[in-house]
Amino acid sequence: MPAMAVASRTDRRTMPAVLRKATPYIYFLVLIAPNLLLLAAFTYRPLIENFRLSFYDWDLISPTKRWVGLENYTDYFRDSTSLYVMRNTLVFTAGTVAGTMLIGLALALLLNLRLRGRNVARTVLFAPYVLGGAAVGIVWLFIFDPRFGLVSGILDRLGLPSPNWYNDPNWAMPMVIIVYIWKNLGYATVVYLAGLQTIPRDLYEAAQVDGAGRWAQFRHVTLPMLSPMTFFLLVTTTLGSMQAFDIISVMTAGGPLDSTKTMVYQVYEEAFVRFRVGDASTVATVLFFILLGVTLLQVRLLERRVTYG
Repeated sequence: MPAMAVASRTDRRTMPAVLRKATPYIYFLVLIAPNLLLLAAFTYRPLIENFRLSFYDWDLISPTKRWVGLENYTDYFRDSTSLYVMRNTLVFTAGTVAGTMLIGLALALLLNLRLRGRNVARTVLFAPYVLGGAAVGIVWLFIFDPRFGLVSGILDRLGLPSPNWYNDPNWAMPMVIIVYIWKNLGYATVVYLAGLQTIPRDLYEAAQVDGAGRWAQFRHVTLPMLSPMTFFLLVTTTLGSMQAFDIISVMTAGGPLDSTKTMVYQVYEEAFVRFRVGDASTVATVLFFILLGVTLLQVRLLERRVTYG
């Protein structure tokens, strides 16, 4: 037996039992320490600092901050504009989540068929997801232009009136919802497609033997087997939609008449346009608790209905 192996075994025998049992945990802590430090520096510390600043009145420039306690929160919930912006956020989230998931599922079912060019179609569908939101917003500004845009041209040929997408509060929100769905559609499609390709064919064959048609197979086989993907997409798409900023900033800047202003855009506006950091931190804190509550509610209500395997 080599001398090094004998020495190593001797060291283990002489090592205290408590330390010997703790060794795997020490290795584990050493391995995750860099990640914990990064999380503490770039996630937890800013989160705590944001919560602290929500109790102050500060203009981002002055070296002093004035303590106001809960005044920022009472002003926020009394402000009709803030409640309107919260409503906008929920409407935008509901529209984008429903549209992205429903259309993504439909496209995944189509691409799962043995069709020519389906690989090219997958690439084309996923491409917008990797593009920057600002670039997507600029492109769609031209597409929705009421004078020479593609959408207006199609509506004119069909004999339909073309709305003023940018300046009409009734159409601005549908416009940004459509663009956000288009950008994230490929992501949902790929996730659903991956789930469809893992469903065993035996389940469909057994359903056919029992006399189930296409619709019954979809309801009782496809949808339950896709429930993990649906749950995952629901949570991630909801979180992403409620924090959307770039497309709204480029296309509408929250207008017209605050009709597309969301809570994230309100945070930006309060902090870097009006220089009211306390108000911005208050909105961010309220948004954090809304996100936390919505996520916990989704997990509580839907996790038990997810079918694994």
